[in-house]
Amino acid sequence: MGKTANKQMICEVLMEHAAQDKSIVALCSDSRGSGSFTPFAETYPGQFVETGIAEQNLVSIAAGLAKCGKKSYAVSPACFLSTRSYEQCKVDVAYSNTNVKLIGISGGVSYGALGMSHHSAQDIAAMSAIPNMRVYIPSDAYQTKDLTEALLEDEKPAYIRVGRNAVDPVYEEGQVPFVMDQATVVKEGEDAAIIACGEMVKPAKDAAELLALEGIHVTVIDMYCVKPLDQETVIKAASKVKGIVTVEEHAPFGGLGSMVSQVVAANCPKKVLNMSLPDAPVITGTSREVFDYYGLNAKGIADKVREVIA
Repeated sequence: MGKTANKQMICEVLMEHAAQDKSIVALCSDSRGSGSFTPFAETYPGQFVETGIAEQNLVSIAAGLAKCGKKSYAVSPACFLSTRSYEQCKVDVAYSNTNVKLIGISGGVSYGALGMSHHSAQDIAAMSAIPNMRVYIPSDAYQTKDLTEALLEDEKPAYIRVGRNAVDPVYEEGQVPFVMDQATVVKEGEDAAIIACGEMVKPAKDAAELLALEGIHVTVIDMYCVKPLDQETVIKAASKVKGIVTVEEHAPFGGLGSMVSQVVAANCPKKVLNMSLPDAPVITGTSREVFDYYGLNAKGIADKVREVIA
């Protein structure tokens, strides 16, 4: 497959099932193009709703359709879906326990040059704080495919954050060790553990390979299921290593690093260092430029691992 955008994979899976399952509906807030959902809208116009730039309406309509027996997929930029329509996500989706999957596209710093207004660096914390809301951040298109297939099988609310651009695969096609709500151990090691989510998993894996050349053996965990967090896998990894590094495309508060730190502190205290975006407006640039500037790359992660085991 090569490099494929996770949002494109979501559309492809839904289109495959929508041919037979007429209860599947996709909704967009003027985002069918940016969300890669134009093919869905053109192929299944009777199962597609365009709300225009009205994210609050998007979520409420999706919840209403779900109450009528539909499987609603609300697609909108993560920066707006997680803030502008936060009350609707909390009340109409989570509190009302509707079968709505909120697809936050162009998550993190995907919008690059558009700046802080279009970055979603607090959505993990915000969505995870809502009772009855699950939060998923898949790392590549193969994992996204398996996650989307699994979510079609349940009727519970969920927020899925994906990036804007095509991403390098973490796994091989047909060889994704996917178990719903269970983190994937990408690599085993006894010196340190790197726990990452989303687009940070690939550089975490690359960092482990760099460190292996120095004789430093690292466990790499793909925590695509941020909520519910796979505490068992975190505890198991923490119990056998000297320290832990968490890596996320998110603000330093309330995200993956905070969650992992809570679990480790309560069960098997070890040093945990969190790598994230800063608590400040992020620099302007492409995703790659932003990641490199803040050390969210293989070299930066490897340096942080050396620090945590020193």
